Order: sequence, then C-alpha cells, then structure tokens
Amino acid sequence: MSLYLILNIASLLVPFLYSFDNRMRYIKRWKAVFSAIILTAIFFIIWDIIFTKIGVWSFNPRYHSGIEFFDLPIEEWLFFICIPYASIFIHFAFHYFFPNVSLSDRTVRGIYWILMLVLLPTIAIHYDKWYTAVNYSFLVLVLTYTVFKVPNLLNTFFITFLIILIPFSIVNGILTGSFIDEPVVSYNNAENLGIRLGTIPIEDIGYAFSMILMSLVLIKKIEKK
Repeated sequence: MSLYLILNIASLLVPFLYSFDNRMRYIKRWKAVFSAIILTAIFFIIWDIIFTKIGVWSFNPRYHSGIEFFDLPIEEWLFFICIPYASIFIHFAFHYFFPNVSLSDRTVRGIYWILMLVLLPTIAIHYDKWYTAVNYSFLVLVLTYTVFKVPNLLNTFFITFLIILIPFSIVNGILTGSFIDEPVVSYNNAENLGIRLGTIPIEDIGYAFSMILMSLVLIKKIEKK
C-alpha cells in the first residue's frame, strides 16, 4: 500500500467512524457535506491537473500506487475527499461541543482587512509566480464572498481552522518531505515564495483555508435550500 494512500485513509478513518455518533448526528449532514466536497473537488482537481502539467508541482512515484488519471495519482484524487471530510468534521464537532465559542463580527472584519493588507500586495509583487498569485487571488475571492455574503461562518471557522492546521500540518508535512527520504509532492520554488513552514510551502496554508471554506460555504447554501 502506498504511503500517500495510507495518509488519506488515516486522515479519514476517525472522523468517519465518529460520524455515526448519536450525539452529534453528523451522518445526517452527509448529503450536504458530500455534495459540497465533490463540487469543491471538481474545481481543485482541475486546478491540480493544470498546475501539474505546467510544472508547478509533481508527484513522486515512489510513494503512490502508480494508478493515474490526467497525470494525477489516484491518491491525489482521494486527497480532495478525505482531507476536506476530516476538516469539516472537526469544524462541526467544535461547533457542536462549544456552541458559544466564536469571534465577534468586528473581530472577523478586522482579521479580514489584515489579511487583505498582506495578500493583495503579495499578489501584486509576485504576480509572476503561479502558485502564489493564483492561490492567494482565490483566497481573496473566497474570503471576501464569505465575509459579505455568508454571515457568521468565519466567526467560528477562523477558530476551527487553527485546530484543523494541527492534523493538516502532520499530513502535509509528510507529503512535502518531513520524516521521509523524499517528498511525496515536490514544489517548483520558482512558482512560489520559497517560504517554508518546516517542509510545507506557506502557500499551502491559504490553499487549505480556501478549499475547506469553499466547502463550508456550499454546505450552508445546500442546507438552506
């Protein structure tokens, strides 16, 4: 079994088993959750295929099964199901067990404008770096839409994302070369800022934030309908 597949299964296993817990009843949200994850995955997989073809990143055959579709290992396709599912579970579990813990609207707006002050100049200065420019541009769009069109979501998500970053950093750290001889996913540093948190490109934090937030926004829309 490939290391990448093991990481996917390990990420999904505990959240999946706890989805059947009678208290939280997460299983009742499956229709909205999986619909949102699949819609988000379609977008990010297309992005992934394009970036793989133009050399923004590549996959080490040593650590995946060798089964590929559109030059992406099957494990990479599964990544966009397993990691969002586990992350969304953490978000809703936190909201269930700590329903009164959230940021004020004023704090959310403050964080939003601080992020804009960092992201917009970074995009302008590094417009020629594909991963940095596209990733942060999409993050700006998703953040802005959420702040002004999906009230109260970020009041909790800004908190839960910090928790999500713990398992995410472990999994992504291994994928980018921590604790193993070679990275599972190699990044072309000409297309990013070259700033690493351990072995993780700093852009990956924004990438994860956008992917999970997009799913949560879609869940809200689907459940509202």
